[in-house]
Amino acid sequence: MTQITVAALQLAFSNDIDRNIANVSELVREAAGKGAQVVLPPELFEGEYFCRVEDEGLFATARPTASHPAVTSMQALAAELRIHIPTSFFEADGPHFYNSLAMIGPDGKVAGVYRKSHIPDGPGYEEKYYFRPGNTGFKVWDGPASDATLGVGICWDQWYPETARTMMLMGAQLLFYPTAIGSEPYDADLDTSRMWRRAMIGHAVSNVVPVIASNRIGTEGDQRFYGHSFICDEWGDILAEFGGEETGVLTATLDLDRARKHRAGMGFFRDRRPELYRRMVEDV
Repeated sequence: MTQITVAALQLAFSNDIDRNIANVSELVREAAGKGAQVVLPPELFEGEYFCRVEDEGLFATARPTASHPAVTSMQALAAELRIHIPTSFFEADGPHFYNSLAMIGPDGKVAGVYRKSHIPDGPGYEEKYYFRPGNTGFKVWDGPASDATLGVGICWDQWYPETARTMMLMGAQLLFYPTAIGSEPYDADLDTSRMWRRAMIGHAVSNVVPVIASNRIGTEGDQRFYGHSFICDEWGDILAEFGGEETGVLTATLDLDRARKHRAGMGFFRDRRPELYRRMVEDV
């Protein structure tokens, strides 16, 4: 398969999990109707972004993978529509809690779970209170064809070039980033939306790979989430994008054979010097 059609969803959320799932499901159906084979909802679409505050009562909203409503609802939808849905959710695993993603395939089964590796901690994004650092390592999964391998990082992962490069070395042909990011409570004048997008476009260019990013919108508490979801090709050229307020579906058809040809021609992976990079893994 040389071409694959992908979609990114952008919408606002409330604390009504059933309504959120229904709204996401409606957009997933719309995306599938436009030919999307992989549909990416935003991060933690089960509710509002609860990591704005530290509240021990919110741990009760976490669920195991097999019984989480966000996961089970997307399993049924993926099986019905015969598509892939990378599904972000708040995972409970015994006494431990993770910011996780279930890769759901067109058979409706969970092909595997990735647990977010990089956990932020700052005003409005106090994730270290809720989530352990992921213990799965980075993951990739078979996509709509054996040569359409999907790599997924979750939100804060998207700022790290190491995340993207590792998934590429594992065989990823597309990179997906579900996100929940917006205003910074400590600085009302700081707008990171341009930096956020440039970081991921940088991953696209330096790895010669298409990137798909899905963010939420709307105001929750004292935070406004800024959207700007997008799909870019292997050169970092934007193929589809939203601004800060639109609700809907972005789709694009990507040519993976063309990307592979360009990746080989650029020589970035040929010219790597891993023996010189040891300092990167020394925690000093």
